[in-house]
Amino acid sequence: MNDTINVDAINAGRSASRVLSASSLASDDVYNPKGEKLGSIKELMMDIDSGKVCYAVLSFGGFLSVGEKLFAVPWSALTVDTQNKRLVMDTDEDRLKNAPGFDTNNWPNMADATWEKSVHTYYGTTYSS
Repeated sequence: MNDTINVDAINAGRSASRVLSASSLASDDVYNPKGEKLGSIKELMMDIDSGKVCYAVLSFGGFLSVGEKLFAVPWSALTVDTQNKRLVMDTDEDRLKNAPGFDTNNWPNMADATWEKSVHTYYGTTYSS
């Protein structure tokens, strides 16, 4: 019996499962580790030079988009829970309520370095210019 494990095959399988379409994440719910719903994904913001997702725009509160608040959450602040098929962010509702946010008609300039640094600082993620 051959007990050899093909590590390359395992890694290739993991890589393939780590690629998702942006549309499959749109409107996905975001939960905290306690299982409390924090909101849902409205948009994914990409860096056009690197092709990487920089921020997930999270919708919180409101009803039928009325009164909702939007938050640009650094992509690195989110993890994918493949078992429950959802995104997880390690924060609570009160902290999210106090996060820097914006409304649907007044988006921040996400290319502004000062804005980027402040958002990464708030969520405790690494900012790289």
